[in-house]
Amino acid sequence: MQASVLATIAGYFATLSLFAVGGANAAIPEMQRICVDVMHWMTPKQFADSFAIAQMSPGPNVIIVALIGYHVAGPAGAGVATAAMVGPSCTLAFVVARVWDRFKHARWRIAMQNGLVPLSLGLIAASAFVIARTTDHSLPAAAVTVATAAVAYTTRLNPLWLFAAGGIIGLAGAI
Repeated sequence: MQASVLATIAGYFATLSLFAVGGANAAIPEMQRICVDVMHWMTPKQFADSFAIAQMSPGPNVIIVALIGYHVAGPAGAGVATAAMVGPSCTLAFVVARVWDRFKHARWRIAMQNGLVPLSLGLIAASAFVIARTTDHSLPAAAVTVATAAVAYTTRLNPLWLFAAGGIIGLAGAI
């Protein structure tokens, strides 16, 4: 049983790795769909909690993959999920980077780069929407989410201040 679970984890995350344009956070909606809706490995709250832990932890955002793998299959699951998520994309990035600079001024390369920017931003925005939809169960919580997004978008304020403000609002019992 453990081997089949590990193979399933590896298959899902290796596939996600190749579609995570913009980083691991761009794949959050699909991760959530697979882990919660398809495989039933986690509840929506458990997924949102794992996302929050990954965001607050130092290091890359891909930590969420290790947390999911650990939740599903313990330490082996964490290792397999992480290797499957970073292995294919790192290999592809290595191969593409070796060729990419040769076409620095090619029109197709410039067009491709320009097209990937909005794609990445859209995937990351979808991730934010999935997490907000899972965690915002009241009007005050939704208001804090919208206000935080607006402040983050319109100012250069350090995000840690926004986290602190959200924590204070939560401690005060307003959410």
